[in-house]
Amino acid sequence: MFPTEPAAVNNGFSALLKNRGFMLLWIGQLFSQLGDKIFFVLMVALLENYQPPTGLAQNSMYSILMLAFTLPAILFGSAGGIFVDRFSKKLVLTVSNYIQTVLMLFIAFLPRDFFMLLLLTFGVSTLAQFFTPAQQAAIPVLVRRENFMAANAVYSTTMMGSLIVGFAIGEPILTLAKDWLGARYGQEIVVGVLYLLSGLAVQLVNLGPENELSPRESPTLINPWADFKAGLGYITKNPLILNAMLQLTTLYCVFAALMVLTIRLAADFGLKDKQFGFFLAAAGVGMVFGAAILGHWGDKLHHKPLPLMGFLIMSLVLGVFTFTHNLILALGLSAFLGVGAALIGVPMQTLIQQRTPPTMHGKVFGFQNHIVNIALSAPLAITGPLTDMLGLRIVLVAMSIIVAGVGIWAWKNTRGVLQDVI
Repeated sequence: MFPTEPAAVNNGFSALLKNRGFMLLWIGQLFSQLGDKIFFVLMVALLENYQPPTGLAQNSMYSILMLAFTLPAILFGSAGGIFVDRFSKKLVLTVSNYIQTVLMLFIAFLPRDFFMLLLLTFGVSTLAQFFTPAQQAAIPVLVRRENFMAANAVYSTTMMGSLIVGFAIGEPILTLAKDWLGARYGQEIVVGVLYLLSGLAVQLVNLGPENELSPRESPTLINPWADFKAGLGYITKNPLILNAMLQLTTLYCVFAALMVLTIRLAADFGLKDKQFGFFLAAAGVGMVFGAAILGHWGDKLHHKPLPLMGFLIMSLVLGVFTFTHNLILALGLSAFLGVGAALIGVPMQTLIQQRTPPTMHGKVFGFQNHIVNIALSAPLAITGPLTDMLGLRIVLVAMSIIVAGVGIWAWKNTRGVLQDVI
């Protein structure tokens, strides 16, 4: 399968802008991930309209709902990738979005029962675990190898940007939907439309003939556990891919922890708790800037220790944060941290795509989706208590040391071969 870009040499973002298939895939990613984040905000808001079951307190309802939303990422993070290797990527992408749209309609019009809400939340979140690895596996089909860096710059920026921006705009969008479309179903309809638009965009992508399996690998013989072990075995036997995933995991752990720490940082800089998003937005701007540099000039940055530079930048920012009292400087540091994150995320994602054969795309990206979800969830649970116990400064300094250590260790272990592939 050859990508659908122009035959002429045309690298970087300009080539992607002319690649109709990739742009449609990116639009689908944008709508889907915004839908996921706003859906999370919606579930919390909807609990006001649900009566607690007998013997269950209101606070317990929130905890159980969060569990229903996050548990699929842990249980099925790798399962989506197994299906990607067995079925059409386009089918997985579109069907997951369309079913999510239907489930949103169920939430809007079915009786308001808490256990029904839990079931539907679990279903919507489970389907999201199929979309992500299918999209990652589709990028090498649509994009030429020399433009992987630019494509992953766009992908990584959109993923992290939706994580930062989605939660920030979720409440205003849902409020407008409630006012314009009605309190009874307006908010659910808006989220459902986001999933529908994602499905329609991906429906227009031409991925050509996919996943030609031998008879013994037919979909009727799917063995999830065997496929999971095959993917895990492939990763552990390929140090480059394993190392890249460890670096990506560290990156997402840092960002997840910062989502908690910035709430405390906002108070230190005289901001309201709700304005913690300023720091995350600044980091998002930095990521866009860093990704733009890599996407446009990535071919001139070969043989540079980009991930090491990224980890050292993030370590420096985390350490300096503890001694900063000027808001403008703090926002600038946040943007600089975003640049460092791009220097890690984009090259490492590109490396995984370059070194993974098409027959293993789904398994590898499914496993990656699995560990990224865990990396995003675990720090959210432990960062708050650690900050209360040790203090904000100690936590930031400890993170700075850990991030620098991981970066130096990872580069030392792989620099002999990593310089030849990124």
